[in-house]
Amino acid sequence: MTHMFPPFDPGPAERRPRKFGFNRGQVPIRVLIPNLFTLLGLCAGLTAIRMAIELRFDVAIAAIVFAAVLDGLDGRVARLLKASSRFGAELDSLADFVNFGVAPAIVVFTWALGELRSLGWIVVMIFALCAALRLARFNVALDNADEPKWKGNYFVGIPAPAAALVVLLPLYFENIGIASVVWLTPIILVYTLVIAFCMVSQIPTYSGKSFGQRIKREHVLPVFVCAALFVALLLTYPYTTLTVGSIGYLMIMPLSVWTYRKEEAKAAVLAKSQNGQKKKDPAPKSEPTQPEARP
Repeated sequence: MTHMFPPFDPGPAERRPRKFGFNRGQVPIRVLIPNLFTLLGLCAGLTAIRMAIELRFDVAIAAIVFAAVLDGLDGRVARLLKASSRFGAELDSLADFVNFGVAPAIVVFTWALGELRSLGWIVVMIFALCAALRLARFNVALDNADEPKWKGNYFVGIPAPAAALVVLLPLYFENIGIASVVWLTPIILVYTLVIAFCMVSQIPTYSGKSFGQRIKREHVLPVFVCAALFVALLLTYPYTTLTVGSIGYLMIMPLSVWTYRKEEAKAAVLAKSQNGQKKKDPAPKSEPTQPEARP
């Protein structure tokens, strides 16, 4: 008798020798935990779309922020539990497209660009398509293991979660009373296109993957305090905190480009010096030895 559902196959990365008495055909629960984080984030993204349609933008933004937090956790949880898999990577990309491509596009359209009708829809559609292309390019880059280690500290283009939060900056402005959507509409149109093209650009941006993996013992308590302070500010003054964070991210981008070029130049000099050293100091060839003359 065949089962109603096909057996779960996490992918080649999880096919390891059985340990701790797992029977053949069984999957450890730890393999499923990162995927549960991803599915929960996908639910948040779909909820953001519904809230945008109902014009409840505060809840929609909260759902996108929650999805971004879960997106930052699922990969780290997978590495911590040693549960990374090809299935999880593909599921994460599909969820990211909905959460950070479709959801913010619907929010921007229903909030500001809906009155432009087809023109506004084309702009937000371009944003969603750029998110899909950026995620596809990221998946292809995962299979490229020839990149130097220092490039792992940078993304190529703005990552989709950051773009989803940054593209909503005009909405933050309106909610803290800086500007009104009435005269912001042309700026929002251009700004959305700029952020969309930045996702598929070659601009290097900080990845933050290596940040905080190991910290000194004396820095543990300050990190806890800063994390609690950030969460408190985000819950108490959400739009102000998101505004400051988005502007700060945009201001850091030129610095990330500068540090990337600096690292690239350093790597080029090092590679050139190593090649020159190999040419100057070739391996000595062994010369045939003459037998000693005996009287």
